[in-house]
Amino acid sequence: MGLSDILNDRAVKTAVVNDCALLIDRQVSAKGGLGGMALKATYGVVKSAGSGYIPGAIGRILPEVVEALEPMWAEGLQAGDPVAYLSQNQARAAEVILGVTDRRIAKTDNGLVRSSYNKLRQSVKGDVESAVPGLAEIFGAYSPVHQ
Repeated sequence: MGLSDILNDRAVKTAVVNDCALLIDRQVSAKGGLGGMALKATYGVVKSAGSGYIPGAIGRILPEVVEALEPMWAEGLQAGDPVAYLSQNQARAAEVILGVTDRRIAKTDNGLVRSSYNKLRQSVKGDVESAVPGLAEIFGAYSPVHQ
């Protein structure tokens, strides 16, 4: 069984999405300094679009992220612990995740969205890296192979 199997069950996918939304909330709230203030303000605006906006966005991108991380998860299974493996290779996992968003942004017709993303891309890499262990834990909690 692969990592993508966690998305086959609608209830499990919903739980993964909700856990990912909580992970993002924690990551944003932990940010400090001026950059953290700006991120918190921007995130607050996005969340004000509706309580389902963030989970909806996660739900839309999650299948692509899981598919992109599948080879690393398989490497981790071979190494004995896919959660630890992703956590130990968080820079690589972050690049894989950001590769998904890069491909999505490249397809958008919205120049403002593309421009904004491109300005933030490098600065968020560290944030994505620091979220990888939490994401790996979420995947591990729902992976039938790792339970």
